[in-house]
Amino acid sequence: MSDRKTTDFGYEQVAVEEKAGRVADVFHSVAARYDVMNDLMSGGVHRLWKRFTIELAGVRAGQKVLDIAGGTGDLSYAFARRVGDDGLVVLADINESMLNVGRDRLTDRGVAGNLQYAQADAQYLPFPDNTFDCITIAFGLRNVTDKDLALASMLRVLKPGGRLLVLEFSKPNNPLLEKAYDAYSFKLLPFMGKVVANDADSYRYLAESIRMHPDQETLKAMMDNAGFVNTEYHNMTGGVVALHKGIKP
Repeated sequence: MSDRKTTDFGYEQVAVEEKAGRVADVFHSVAARYDVMNDLMSGGVHRLWKRFTIELAGVRAGQKVLDIAGGTGDLSYAFARRVGDDGLVVLADINESMLNVGRDRLTDRGVAGNLQYAQADAQYLPFPDNTFDCITIAFGLRNVTDKDLALASMLRVLKPGGRLLVLEFSKPNNPLLEKAYDAYSFKLLPFMGKVVANDADSYRYLAESIRMHPDQETLKAMMDNAGFVNTEYHNMTGGVVALHKGIKP
């Protein structure tokens, strides 16, 4: 019998200490084509999901925002415009390739002055307690090895009254939609990954990681257990995506 601790990497079980490196390889591979693939995979609907997240965040001028797994910077761009010159947005990503793509993209869009970048692990956020008014993590929590540890880390760096928003793929609430979604995810998605990004395996992992992610009620309970209050979630596109929100007491 082995006492080696394992965790999921898609449908595969791997050693806990191996997962971060395996996930990093996936995002090193897809970083250059990430935006193109997001538009293809969602038919552009991911922009509406993110817009709703931005509105629900309620970010105001002068506030500090942490955008975890910020990738190519869609949320960071919007938040930087809302917090203004007296505010601050930190785009954080554990993956150097994704962070570089985001930095280049936002620099090209003229965002500077109130935006900083940090290569950071959501489980061990390198910020002081009670720093941020708002934290977002969009399509990133499912790739974290220890989600409970990450939620605790996010709670720590939020100010009292600060809010966490988790935008993530979830469980469709209609059996017919779920069946169609499965067919799309495991047949069409890897095919598109092969054609567009020359990487079917990475997109197969992304589909599997979605299925292994906690469903809506489970994630809400995890946020409650971490210490967040007034937790709630909003299903979008029939539950294909859910936006969870919690407040630090």
